[in-house]
Amino acid sequence: MNTNQVQILLTNDDGIQSPGLWAAAETLDPLGYITVAAPREQSSGAGRSLPMTSDGIIQLENVHVNGRSWPVHAVGGTPAQAVQHGALEIMPQKPNLVVSGINYGENLGVGITVSGTVGAVMEGAALGIPGLAVSLETEQKHHYSYSTEVDFSAAAYFTAYFAERLLKYGLIPDVDLIKVDIPANATPDTPWEITGLSRARFYEAILPERESWEEPGIMGYRITDAWRNAEQDSDVYAVRVKKVVAVTAISLDMTSRAAFKEIEDLLRE
Repeated sequence: MNTNQVQILLTNDDGIQSPGLWAAAETLDPLGYITVAAPREQSSGAGRSLPMTSDGIIQLENVHVNGRSWPVHAVGGTPAQAVQHGALEIMPQKPNLVVSGINYGENLGVGITVSGTVGAVMEGAALGIPGLAVSLETEQKHHYSYSTEVDFSAAAYFTAYFAERLLKYGLIPDVDLIKVDIPANATPDTPWEITGLSRARFYEAILPERESWEEPGIMGYRITDAWRNAEQDSDVYAVRVKKVVAVTAISLDMTSRAAFKEIEDLLRE
């Protein structure tokens, strides 16, 4: 490894075999040295979790993509833990950028803290590393798949486009990571715009069908109709209504923007 090169840590939440991960690896390759550290298993919905049940085992494997063999560190843990291992244990120096994706399925609205794709770059940001989380709108049936029906070419283009700019210019104060969501039918010519997070509920939980609580039951999810009422400057509206690429600046500071005095008055009454 040439440590004088730009160092990029690439991860995802779909696991090391995901075509989206390798589409990102190929498009980022010209920008620097790519270290891939990703969950050994499918880890969608893991958020920024750091469960003690993860084994932390790191297996160095080779994945063959388009005639090329890529080394990959398969981590026994969540996307956030893969970033920890990658940045603190695997790489010889602090990466210049953490990229997470390309995810099967859009990550929109205030539910993004559930996303392992976003959670990975949040953990990187907490380590002081700028982050880029990239997700592609897909049919729900593809969310946990490695489907080859999904075309990642446009998403790969935007991954490289924004990664190059983050590497060149960095991030401004109070922006810790950039979230990019690409519409399903996007091309490299699709416009992009800066958006906020929508407060409209995008995904909602579906109760498990079971006769007793003693039976196994995993919550499902579906896209709600609430997105139709999303704010016009939001990520949801951009992707679902305008069909443009949504670029959302995220801060780790989740402090409410309400006036402190107003909150204090409410709690002291």
